[in-house]
Amino acid sequence: MTVDEVKTLGARIRGEVAKAITGHDDTVDLMLTALFAKGHILLEGPPGTAKTFLARCFARATGLGYGRIQFTPDLMPGDIIGANLFNFQTSTFTLTKGPIFTELLLADEINRTPPKTQAALLEAMQERSVTFDGTTHALSQHFMVVATQNPIEQQGVYPLPEAQLDRFLFKQVVEYPSIEEETAIVARHGARFGAPQIEEWGIEAVASANTLDTAGATVANIRVVDDVVNYVVRLVRATRESPSLETGASPRAAAMLASAARARAALDGRDYAIPDDVKALALPLLRHRVILSPSAQIDGKRVEAVVAELIARTEAPR
Repeated sequence: MTVDEVKTLGARIRGEVAKAITGHDDTVDLMLTALFAKGHILLEGPPGTAKTFLARCFARATGLGYGRIQFTPDLMPGDIIGANLFNFQTSTFTLTKGPIFTELLLADEINRTPPKTQAALLEAMQERSVTFDGTTHALSQHFMVVATQNPIEQQGVYPLPEAQLDRFLFKQVVEYPSIEEETAIVARHGARFGAPQIEEWGIEAVASANTLDTAGATVANIRVVDDVVNYVVRLVRATRESPSLETGASPRAAAMLASAARARAALDGRDYAIPDDVKALALPLLRHRVILSPSAQIDGKRVEAVVAELIARTEAPR
């Protein structure tokens, strides 16, 4: 598959999602980048901004198997990964797979469950496998987590541990739509009762496992020259040297940023990454990997503002 074909595939997926989703163009672009970079994405936004519906439409358009877990305070790790259950008729243990055995997993309201249960996702998100009772079970190579969380509610929620946040390639803040977009949403969906049904919108699968494998191979061959590599490293290291940040981004963040830049380049029809790819992806990739210093919190600074300042101050290669 050529980079032009990857670009065309991305455009077709966007077109299918747009049949039911109004706006969210930046979010769909990040989801596509995460898909081709084999990463995961965390969507944070208030209720009613179509985060869940967007994930369902994206899964339908990409042809990925779809599964959903509604995270609740009483959810246990076994409810996610499954268990070996004893069959009294055969006197043997039978593997009962949990909902994590899918391709695109919607982790809805992921911050509503305790860290012990959230930890059940760590191996799956990093290694694309799960282990229980001493046996490792492989997940699909296309396994992707789209998680949602509500930043408004404070009761009954658990902040995601740093180790879990680091597994997400991107954290995207989903804002309320513009007045034009909201008007279009009401015009399209206002005549329907209840939640929107994805079947009504005629979204077709325009990709398959083989297509995504071929596109992934193309993305892996995208060139990242030394100047761009050095730019990625300097940008990530700047987060560790900023007095406004108590904790900066890890070397894994730098590697993931370079990988995401490759995917963005391919989606743009290029066989090489450029500094603008890094700049465009740096904020959603870094915002959840850094922690404000106490003095910055007292001064009322926001993580996004600090990271944006570092991006502006770090000189990009010409």
